[in-house]
Amino acid sequence: MKDTIAIIDYGVGNLYSVEKAFARLDAAAVVTSDEAAILSAAKVVLPGVGAFGDCMRNLAAYGLEDAVRAVVANGTPLLGICVGLQILFAGSEEDPDVPGLGIFPGMVRRIAAPGLKVPHMGWNSLYLAVPSQLFAGLEANPFVYFVHSYHAVPDDPALVTARTVYGNPVTAAVGRGNVHAVQFHPEKSGDAGLKILANFKELAL
Repeated sequence: MKDTIAIIDYGVGNLYSVEKAFARLDAAAVVTSDEAAILSAAKVVLPGVGAFGDCMRNLAAYGLEDAVRAVVANGTPLLGICVGLQILFAGSEEDPDVPGLGIFPGMVRRIAAPGLKVPHMGWNSLYLAVPSQLFAGLEANPFVYFVHSYHAVPDDPALVTARTVYGNPVTAAVGRGNVHAVQFHPEKSGDAGLKILANFKELAL
């Protein structure tokens, strides 16, 4: 699977929407729960929708927690999407008794948006915090699509690669080394989302 992008199937996430978006980019993407296929892939996508605890329990039930950690340790480019970003952290206020993967230090907190509805749902602008290959070539402050009630608050603010504003600043993307993750849904974010996925596809190994 030298040139394959493995989309991890652990029973949650917009798996086939993500696969279809990569197909539009002529990328060899496959939805799989096979650990060997994930570990041999050129790049890996970790999707996720719903509750933090449910995602972690499913990942454990599929026996794929160590596979995700191995992908990170091996230097394989990894893209987390939505709750796939959140579970990279130590834990979440949504399910305080369920530990996350702990790949990034920090917690996932409920969005503080006085006077606004939570969940934060719809299109919002990205404000790029630091240069990231994932966002190369995007127009300034592109609109992307969000559906979430929680966001990551890293111990190290330098992990944040993009923010949005919903009442207060909200973490929209994080990254370090071979690990990239976005809180929004690139597969639902039109041309900007496709450009982000294309950038991930083209990341140097």
